[in-house]
Amino acid sequence: MLVQKDFLALRFPADAHEVGPVRRHLREWLQGSGFTEDESDDLVLAVSEAVNNSVEHAYPGPARGTVEVRAQVGRDGGVVVDVVDHGQWRVPPPALTTRGRGLLLMRESVDDVEIRRSANGTTVRLHRSRSPVSTAADTAPDCQVHAYETSSGVVAVIRGDAPASAGPSLRRSLITAARGGAVPLTVDLRGLGVRREGVAHALAEVASALAAAGNRLTVVPEGLS
Repeated sequence: MLVQKDFLALRFPADAHEVGPVRRHLREWLQGSGFTEDESDDLVLAVSEAVNNSVEHAYPGPARGTVEVRAQVGRDGGVVVDVVDHGQWRVPPPALTTRGRGLLLMRESVDDVEIRRSANGTTVRLHRSRSPVSTAADTAPDCQVHAYETSSGVVAVIRGDAPASAGPSLRRSLITAARGGAVPLTVDLRGLGVRREGVAHALAEVASALAAAGNRLTVVPEGLS
């Protein structure tokens, strides 16, 4: 184990009994690096799910191997965590677990999830930005997402201002509404406020998640009656 203020490296056997200590070490490091309790909770949940997948899927049968967790604080204050194994997954993405919840939980908890598979193993990269410090420019109420189910999927209505700082939270709300991409999503922008910088990136990420699951994003634009 290597622990520094801006870097953490853990290497451990691919065993379910190791997940608890990994969670504890990661939480202590995050809080020691200045992350809030909510930010730490999100990251610990996402990393736990990625580690569980490596433990369950990377080394089938009698095979034994290791899992690595490497966390780095970036220049923007956010954190990138790589969960790395050196085996061959029995279940390919997007169905990351037999429970069907792995990718959904990760996408709900962090801003970006990237999965890289090769002959040498699988790397799951998780990125979580820091909660921005409030400024006068961002004193407008946060945007709100109201979601409801229909016979053809889920409709998410965005109301209020969506500054750039609201983008990560908006993306997570929309991903959650779409069950991680498992159901089609319609996003209604007709209630969007004056500020909308955080919308474009959030919609692009959600569209990508839906496409990966064979679904599509439909957008009802502003001004459409």
